[in-house]
Amino acid sequence: MNLTERSARTVVHAVARCENILALSALVIMAFLPCVEAVTRAFGVQGISGSTVIVQHMTLWIGFLGAIIAARENRLLSLTQPVEIEANETGGFKYWFSRSVAVTVNLVLAYASFRLVKTESEFPRDLLPGVPVWAVEVIMPVGFLLIAMEMLRTSRREPILQAVMLAIPIVIGVIGLGETLQVPVVLWGGVLAILSALMFGAPIFVGLGGLAVILFWYDGVPVAAVPAEMYRIVVSPTLPTIPLFTLAGYILAQGGASRRLIEVFRHWFGWIPGGTPVMVTLLCGFFTTLTGGSGVTILALGGLLLPMLLSENYPKPFAIGLITVSGSLGLLFPPSLPAIIYGVTAGVPINKIFLAGIIPGLFLVIMVAGWGVRQGFISKVARRQFQPREAVSSFMRAKWEVFLPAFILLGIFGGFTTLVEVAAFTVLYVLIVEVFVYRDVKMIDLPKVIVDCATLVGGVLIILGVAMGFTSYLVDAQVPLHALDWVRENIQSKYVFLFALNVLLLIVGCLMDIFSAIIVVVPLIKPMGVHFGIDPVHLAVIFIANLELGYLTPPVGMNLFLSAYRFNHSMSQVYKATLPFFIILLLAVMAITYIPALSLSLL
Repeated sequence: MNLTERSARTVVHAVARCENILALSALVIMAFLPCVEAVTRAFGVQGISGSTVIVQHMTLWIGFLGAIIAARENRLLSLTQPVEIEANETGGFKYWFSRSVAVTVNLVLAYASFRLVKTESEFPRDLLPGVPVWAVEVIMPVGFLLIAMEMLRTSRREPILQAVMLAIPIVIGVIGLGETLQVPVVLWGGVLAILSALMFGAPIFVGLGGLAVILFWYDGVPVAAVPAEMYRIVVSPTLPTIPLFTLAGYILAQGGASRRLIEVFRHWFGWIPGGTPVMVTLLCGFFTTLTGGSGVTILALGGLLLPMLLSENYPKPFAIGLITVSGSLGLLFPPSLPAIIYGVTAGVPINKIFLAGIIPGLFLVIMVAGWGVRQGFISKVARRQFQPREAVSSFMRAKWEVFLPAFILLGIFGGFTTLVEVAAFTVLYVLIVEVFVYRDVKMIDLPKVIVDCATLVGGVLIILGVAMGFTSYLVDAQVPLHALDWVRENIQSKYVFLFALNVLLLIVGCLMDIFSAIIVVVPLIKPMGVHFGIDPVHLAVIFIANLELGYLTPPVGMNLFLSAYRFNHSMSQVYKATLPFFIILLLAVMAITYIPALSLSLL
């Protein structure tokens, strides 16, 4: 290694360390300030001035810092994850083409964000006394620029020159066209290139952000509209709950919570026919509720649960399908990230969505668990004897983690704290339990856990942000109004509409991840639901339940990819393993759709 390479590597390490420290600091501040605010309010003392605004804007920073780290580690969410493209001739072309488009889009978004910051600086407004808004927004152009640089730096050596040669001229040429791009050939060529890059492995946010930019440009709308919409949603009042609940889940996953919970559910439900599958279903749903996302559940528990099922002679396809499906069963329970995002997007009270989701969520769990009982009879698995002493003992060992959902529910529905404060206290609670009570997590390990959390959160938040830009274009183009007019003219029955909605959301689940689907599709269907007199909370439950199927729907169901990655199986094998469960959940979702009482009886 020569001196130049050694110097470059030193600079890269120094920048990476700085990014990690900033991400860690942002998450710590986000967890600390709401706790202080709630405590000072309880004692009638003045809290930290502007703490709510600070936490909201820390969400913006953690989103970009996490996305930068994810780009550095090649962990940005894409449609091809976790299957990697082979380095043959075709794969090589796909690789450098997707990288080139990704770099190009990021540089264009950096330019658009710079225009937004420049405008804000010319007409300054204060976020806090002495802190202008543009000073906080500067993370956006810097973030997109650093993501582009990380993509170039981490590219394979052979195609990196091709990526630079293709990306930079396109960026310079597009920017040189000014604020309008009313050339249909260029428009459709750009759209085709972006969609192709998505299929070849470009990050999801690149596709949504690229489409938003090129469509706004074609309509003569300033490209700063995209980062402006991104800023608007990322700093919304309830969105800080996403990084906070995710951090709590990561700390739980790092500790011994999974082992203790397995023992609890095994001793309490193992005596049922098909007891282990029932235990797996309940445990995965419970763990997804705690961690806020199904991906963490499959990765954290898959290696423990699969050998357990196989040791009891359950067929391997059944075992893989059960774990894959059960990972999404907690999405209707607090603190479900999709429910939070839906509430923010649609303007529906999040606590009502959580309350409405309890019975439908339990219904989905019972349906999957029932299939497990059936398999237990078919496989003639010996039943365990219920041992009260062992059951109570396992419960007492895991009592602090078992009571966590009750702690969250009390905070959400008790009216003592805001949702963000509940999330912050959840982080504090989990931290105390795992570090000081069980001592499974060492203080020295926390920085890595927090940075890993920031990486996932950044990958999600940047998708939400650019998806909002794309949605803004759809609204400006009056797509929701045109869609509503078409529905009014062609569909008169509420039940026909609901059936069409199920089909639409199933297709959406095939093509989009759940986070961008919420941002893009909800503004389209919300006015249709109002037209047909569907309760907004019931519509939220329908939407989330349908998108649970999206986790299991080829070609981009996230659970399918994660399962293939975790269990080292081909995608076709995972498809076959999950098909029976998919049909079961489809029937359950239809029941949730057509029986509103399942969702509304607790309201």
